[in-house]
Amino acid sequence: MGIRKVSWNGKRVTVAGLGVSGIPAARVLHGLGAVVTVVNDGDDERSRAQAAALETEGITVRLGDGATLPEGTELIVTTPGWRPDKPLFAAAAEAGVPVWGDVELAWRLRGPDAAPWLAVTGTNGKTTTVRMLASILEAAGLRTAAVGNIGVSLLDAVLGDETYDVLAVELSSYQLHWAPSLRAHSAVVLNLAPDHLDWHGSMEAYAADKGRIYEGNTVACVYNVADKATEDLVREADVEEGCRAVGFTLGTPGPSQLGVVEGILVDRAFVENRHKQAQELAEVADVNPPAPHNIANALAAAALARAFGVEPKAVRDGLRAFRPDPHRIELVEEVEGVTYVDDSKATNTHAAEASLAAYDPIVWIAGGLAKGATFDELVQKSAKRLRGVVLIGADRALVREALARHAPEVPVVDLDRTDTGAMSAAVQEAAGLARPGDTVLLAPACASMDMFANYNKRGEAFADAVRALAATGRA
Repeated sequence: MGIRKVSWNGKRVTVAGLGVSGIPAARVLHGLGAVVTVVNDGDDERSRAQAAALETEGITVRLGDGATLPEGTELIVTTPGWRPDKPLFAAAAEAGVPVWGDVELAWRLRGPDAAPWLAVTGTNGKTTTVRMLASILEAAGLRTAAVGNIGVSLLDAVLGDETYDVLAVELSSYQLHWAPSLRAHSAVVLNLAPDHLDWHGSMEAYAADKGRIYEGNTVACVYNVADKATEDLVREADVEEGCRAVGFTLGTPGPSQLGVVEGILVDRAFVENRHKQAQELAEVADVNPPAPHNIANALAAAALARAFGVEPKAVRDGLRAFRPDPHRIELVEEVEGVTYVDDSKATNTHAAEASLAAYDPIVWIAGGLAKGATFDELVQKSAKRLRGVVLIGADRALVREALARHAPEVPVVDLDRTDTGAMSAAVQEAAGLARPGDTVLLAPACASMDMFANYNKRGEAFADAVRALAATGRA
């Protein structure tokens, strides 16, 4: 039974957290007639302004106390960032109060004729894959939107006036943790690598939350052939009868897989005779940029689109039309024969490894906040590609030590500065190490908040420094 059929009048709902998802959830629930209390740990100027706006609408806000369960609470709706070990959730469990995330709320608020969801998760590549998928669906003439963790609220998508044929939905492990009844049409886990373990508590818990995306799938559970952990999650999932496991691979695909044959993306899953037939979908050159991990993203997007019945031509046209977001293996400029690439979004070792595998030889700009990561495996795998390394950020010593152990012959510049000119200095040092034909690659393998507001600002600083370098060369 959907929530639309339930009377919300007078139901006491606590929303945990202000911010991008908490405020819309509070307003939606209040509009449905619920008695809403928002609790928030913080009590800063921004929180007080947000609280004042909500209180004028009749919503109670309690600042500076996110631990105590408000009296009479019948349901908690939490923002994704709130960790499962919060005292509020322990109190809810003791009182028998269910906890939903904003995704769970959106799922339950869907109308009877709501658009099905094609869902995407994974440690890296989620946003790119979802946007590729939306581009393919649009090329097929379908009314769609890229929503979820990508920044467009699912609540807005399911409650807005616009009607959709299908939604391309990006879901984080946080969101999946709090979405017990989500049932996608088809879904993919792109890859699994250690990340957000402070939130989940262990790699096993992190993987289990990612695996929730497969629960109840009706047509296809798409997995990464090169990442056995994703296939294991498919095997463990409780799906609808007839739902198929579909793999994607950068190699030649077997039956029930999509893959690459002589520069062509091909489908051996959604064809009449998958043991003997293969359907051409697009060329590798249609993928922008055609880096290996981005081709994998394209295959995953194509698999979900094909599961929804999209024709091959739309896959090709959608991939050709797709343009990646900034700071994701983005070409900035070529200066004196050296290519400068911004992958500031590579905020963990798994993402940086994929980025480093796309170029050779490389002058690598790395470092920042390690978030508990280690760099030995990354350096071991990438050492032969490295012309030189420029290190920045608070935890650069961890990268430097891994380089000393596994790539001692590679020249390293260690920049001990965090001022606004640090990125410009890093680019200058990288330019000094690079030779014509090399790629200077910003793929930090770390978070940015030690020096920058976010990875976007870090990428912008890199791009500005490269353009200044180019301007000097042209002067």
